Amino acid sequence: MRILYLDIDSLRPDHLGCYGYHRNTSPAIDAIARESVRFDNYYCTDAPCLPSRTAFYSGRFGIHTGVVGHGGTAADPRVEGPDRNFRNTYETHSLPAALQRAGFHTAQISPFGQRHSAHQFYAGFNEIHNTGGGGMESAEAVTPVVEKWLTDNAPKDNWYLHINYWDPHTPYRTPEEYPNHFANDPLPEWLTEEVLAEHQNCVGPHSALEISMYHDQEDPNFPKHPGSIKTHDDLRKMIDGYDNGVRYADDQIARIVEMLKAAGVYEETAIVISADHGENQGELGIYGEHGTADNITCRVPLIIKWPGLKGEGQNRESLHYNIDFAPTLMDMLQAEGCDGVWDGESFANSITGSDDAGREFLVVSQCAHVCQRSVRFGPWLYMRTYHDGYHLFPEEMLFNLENDPHEQNNLAEDRRDICDQALRHLHNWHTEMMASSSSDIDPMWTVMREGGPFHARDKLKDYIPHLEKTDRSWAIDKLKKRHPREFV
Repeated sequence: MRILYLDIDSLRPDHLGCYGYHRNTSPAIDAIARESVRFDNYYCTDAPCLPSRTAFYSGRFGIHTGVVGHGGTAADPRVEGPDRNFRNTYETHSLPAALQRAGFHTAQISPFGQRHSAHQFYAGFNEIHNTGGGGMESAEAVTPVVEKWLTDNAPKDNWYLHINYWDPHTPYRTPEEYPNHFANDPLPEWLTEEVLAEHQNCVGPHSALEISMYHDQEDPNFPKHPGSIKTHDDLRKMIDGYDNGVRYADDQIARIVEMLKAAGVYEETAIVISADHGENQGELGIYGEHGTADNITCRVPLIIKWPGLKGEGQNRESLHYNIDFAPTLMDMLQAEGCDGVWDGESFANSITGSDDAGREFLVVSQCAHVCQRSVRFGPWLYMRTYHDGYHLFPEEMLFNLENDPHEQNNLAEDRRDICDQALRHLHNWHTEMMASSSSDIDPMWTVMREGGPFHARDKLKDYIPHLEKTDRSWAIDKLKKRHPREFV
């Protein structure tokens, strides 16, 4: 058995052809999807990168691992204390460790562990190939390592290979000579001139007038990435930059497929395509970032091609977390997982049969750019904001994703009944999580008490001059009122 896990950073599913996108961003992925089961409502429990991948491989929510942010105490796993064994839980109960016990040789090609000092990401891997760029490398630095590994190992049996591509991740960095495949394609219809004008009055990092987080300066190292979006041409540069990053990663997948076919093992290889999180492109007024607990940031693709799978090309609409993947994979392999440690629930029946059962609701979190927890159920996304990351978000937001997939109309005031239902789900989830936690501290509140999310910690004084320069002084008093501690 061979398992290839393709981890494409910041890949949002609705910018893939197989999920209905109007641009041809993903011909190789689409071809695989036609042989696969596609999951339409698959979410990371904790966004963005570091919390998401920690949750994925540990099989546990961030509220249990302690990893919910990008800096401070909540960027490191909790110390296991006096009950820690010779090896810690990550070494013994991670998904790669479970695969090792099942007889798999585990390998990864990724700089992620070094990028975030996330040494738990290495746990359970026999081989670690760090491509060395800390997540800023493009595919031309990754694919040669992949090709060598496959040349040496593809014909062997019982391997699991995790490959990390970064090209859709901000800043957009396809090589200068790489063509713009979408120069003549229309932009997403919802991004009208009126919507862009509204976004230009929004505030907060990665808003239309500060794509570079807190300023509008372009980086000469990334000429395909704008510093601000003031015109329709700027908007096109932004969307085209992201979509070409997706297409560039897709080109690499086409090469990998050809290598597997040349080795005679493509049909026998399970291929999984997913991501750590998505990437907002205008949703909530944010461009080129994954800084909220909304549907765009937390929903990720999941495409599973499994040898001998029946019912290829089908999609599943049930709700699942990324932490559900670990028990699902072990069930597919008919191997022992880590019951009693993993928080995930297997959805193997959704892959092997017609069963589309999933969770009643999901709770997803973001504590790196803002502090938010959101509840996804039915057509609804309910968002509760504890720290707004300088975006001036209301405390509650509610979106009907069937009618409003780009989160433009906040219905929280009009549908208090739905908000109350979401709050019950959130309360029940939190009670269950804390009751089953090894700590009596919710790491989200650790983030709050340490000064707020890492990417919005003590940045407001430096941001105010840019707001004044860009005619948004109206927001300054509101931000000072919400964040008085930063002016003490």
